[in-house]
Amino acid sequence: MATNGSRPSKRPLTIGVAGGSGSGKTTVARNILELAGPQNVAHLCHDAYYFDLGHMPFEERVKLNFDHPSSLDNTLFVDHLKALQHNQSVQAPIYDFASHTRHAQTRTIEARRVILVEGILILGMPEIRRLLDIRIFVDTDPDIRFIRRLARDIEDRGRSPRSVIDQYLATVRPMHVEFVEPSKKFANVVVPEGGMNEVAIDIIHAKIQSVLKKATGPLPEPTTASAT
Repeated sequence: MATNGSRPSKRPLTIGVAGGSGSGKTTVARNILELAGPQNVAHLCHDAYYFDLGHMPFEERVKLNFDHPSSLDNTLFVDHLKALQHNQSVQAPIYDFASHTRHAQTRTIEARRVILVEGILILGMPEIRRLLDIRIFVDTDPDIRFIRRLARDIEDRGRSPRSVIDQYLATVRPMHVEFVEPSKKFANVVVPEGGMNEVAIDIIHAKIQSVLKKATGPLPEPTTASAT
């Protein structure tokens, strides 16, 4: 399995998992976490970094394009990823998808030997992509992705079927075609069938285990103050 070949020996192995909405990338990330052990992995989700829209009326929030790169606080995300790579803990935002706002509380993510980055757009953004050692794209048929998204948004986010369909046609599908699908060319590994592809998961797991076996002893001391 190829990596970018430039990772310093003491820097955590950084893995990015991308793919369209409903592709199964979260299942792939969960499988990696379970196999590698949560105590070894810092899990950073790009979609927790949507901008807080609490200053806007709800009727205006829902009209925005949440599938464009500009809808996310990418500067903060990159700062947090770099901090984790320098063995510093970070305070990641907690995002409420039903209201399109951030919680007042944050989530502490401790530095670990492996950093797992998950997000639809991460491979299409050079400032994030260059920080990834292994770049994974989860490739799933569009009809399956849409059905999964429809079920998730209705069951978990309290949305109506009509609103999910309208959003999919207005922004999700066009942004997938413009930003997500083209980013597949930057992947080291393309995983068909999402989290159900046990062979691909086992190969990724083997790579993580090889890194963990080499990285014995405590994490190096951080060089600068923790990011917030």
